[in-house]
Amino acid sequence: MTDQPPPSKRQKREDYRKAHKVEGSAALPQKKFYRQRAHANPFSDHQLTYPASPEMMNWALHYPAYIAPQTGLNEPIDHTETGIRPLSRDITVADIGCGFGGLLVALAPKLPDELLLGMEIRTQVTEFVQDRIKALRNQNADSGLYQNIACVRANTMKFLPNFFKKGQLFKIFLCFPDPHFKARKHKARIVSLTLNSEYAFAMKPGGVIYTITDVEDLHKWMVKHLEEHPSFLRVGKGEEAEDECVKTMMVETEEGKKVERNKGEKFVACFRRLEDPPWP
Repeated sequence: MTDQPPPSKRQKREDYRKAHKVEGSAALPQKKFYRQRAHANPFSDHQLTYPASPEMMNWALHYPAYIAPQTGLNEPIDHTETGIRPLSRDITVADIGCGFGGLLVALAPKLPDELLLGMEIRTQVTEFVQDRIKALRNQNADSGLYQNIACVRANTMKFLPNFFKKGQLFKIFLCFPDPHFKARKHKARIVSLTLNSEYAFAMKPGGVIYTITDVEDLHKWMVKHLEEHPSFLRVGKGEEAEDECVKTMMVETEEGKKVERNKGEKFVACFRRLEDPPWP
């Protein structure tokens, strides 16, 4: 009888993630079993699943506690013939490039009346956040905490309007995005004139885009491009300092904690969505 070779590191990670899918598990996932590169190319043709339109997204799979009540005794509310169950409220907060979900988890109890969505392009990082949320929900089954957050794998540079209708979002977070240092890579930055127009489309007037980075050059880039967009106006420093979401964003993201440990500097800028001008 020959000895079986020990499982590879990849196999160990796959076995751990498979075992962690047990229904009702309250054990938080461990990052070391969700290995992934720090960044992904947003222009690559990733194998992504996304809705043809916001109305075709089955959010009930992600927010089961917020499924709209039935209209009849045995008849669920279906938005279309596909059997999609609508929610009792819309998603209003998006964390674009949510990483390992630190901000989502921190904001969940601070914004109990809002539905928050993390959007992450990396496969295993998305899986980690989803497993983390499931575990937190199971740990807090009695209180119902963390039912208002979810995470999907998405490339928002290509498909943001597929997920959100016009004027739906009230807060968008862009936390420690990939700086893409080389000039030829600047087109891949998460803030640009084109993308800002998509953010403006998805945001309701009065809503706020929150940005934070430890790269000053990227901070100046984001400020410049958002200031140049007619739909946004920078929030004053005083109001920014009093915003609870800014305080949370500064300390709760994984990247933010890393910057803190390395005694680095964080650059914050927030922009309010303006009312659209009247038609002539």
